[in-house]
Amino acid sequence: MQIILLEKVVNLGGLGDVVKVKDGYARNFLIPQGKAKRATQANLAEFEARRAELERAQAEKLAAAQALAAKLEGVSVQVARKAGMDGRLFGSVGNADIADGLVAQGFEIERSAVRLPDGPLKQVGDVQVEVSLHADVLATITVTVVGEQ
Repeated sequence: MQIILLEKVVNLGGLGDVVKVKDGYARNFLIPQGKAKRATQANLAEFEARRAELERAQAEKLAAAQALAAKLEGVSVQVARKAGMDGRLFGSVGNADIADGLVAQGFEIERSAVRLPDGPLKQVGDVQVEVSLHADVLATITVTVVGEQ
């Protein structure tokens, strides 16, 4: 399916690009999220009419994400979990736990923004975690997993 991107999408393209994606990806994710429209003649004409407005909105989102990244840089989140004597957790610490810790500190972060490339944390200690605030903006935070008996 041919679509017009209404904002930058990671590994796909930028604002205004006409790309071909699988039908399900377009119908189930991109179009309902407002990130794309079908590439018809009418939609192309409408997009060109609204191009300046969409570019301004994207620039505002990028500026807000960069400001939030500046605030988040160096923030530490502490999460307590039951752990054994050797420091392994009986459960794990996932992206939802980290996002909840950030929300408790006053940052509005969605749990899908927290990136854990190696999966959930299963050891006591400090770990550097990236938070994706925008397609171009990443912030690094420190997650301290504390074991409780």
